[in-house]
Amino acid sequence: MSLTAKDLEKLQTKLPDYPMELVGGKIIVMSPSGLESDEVAVEIGRQLGNWVRPRRLGRVAGSSAGFVLPNIAQDVRAPDCSFIRAERLKRTTQKFAQLVPDLIFEVASASDSLDALRQKIQEFLSLGTVVGVLVDPRIQTVEVMRAKQKPVVLGEGDIFTVPELLPGWELEISSIWAPVFEDD
Repeated sequence: MSLTAKDLEKLQTKLPDYPMELVGGKIIVMSPSGLESDEVAVEIGRQLGNWVRPRRLGRVAGSSAGFVLPNIAQDVRAPDCSFIRAERLKRTTQKFAQLVPDLIFEVASASDSLDALRQKIQEFLSLGTVVGVLVDPRIQTVEVMRAKQKPVVLGEGDIFTVPELLPGWELEISSIWAPVFEDD
């Protein structure tokens, strides 16, 4: 039996404590991530939101925001952090958004497969996402992907920019990692 986005919405209403995605008509229950990957995702979202919101450039969403993808299966996927330009979504929705975000971030947790995350990002890119970013806190790198281009890997000392979406915004790679608090 192949499930739909409406089936997922009903299931999420009944089981709100279980984050889920719909992939190929099948429900995938998302397990909680480790603290580090979520801390990194929140920091990316905070920095992105602090730039986007005062300029009214669009919407920044976290890992619980589901997007109904315009593929044959109408998958419902949820990147760890995403940005949608204002002109593409003038009003928010309480339901899953019926579009692909312009910019997505996937942050690898200890149990994630990098290949599976790359595949997820590639699917978003093939459906219209402009930039997809794979963040790996384990080795402190950021892999930037654009459709029909080779990925670019950024690390310590580098700055991530997306001038085609957010002219002037800069994300210093070293600023997103979880801080270490040491005794004096």
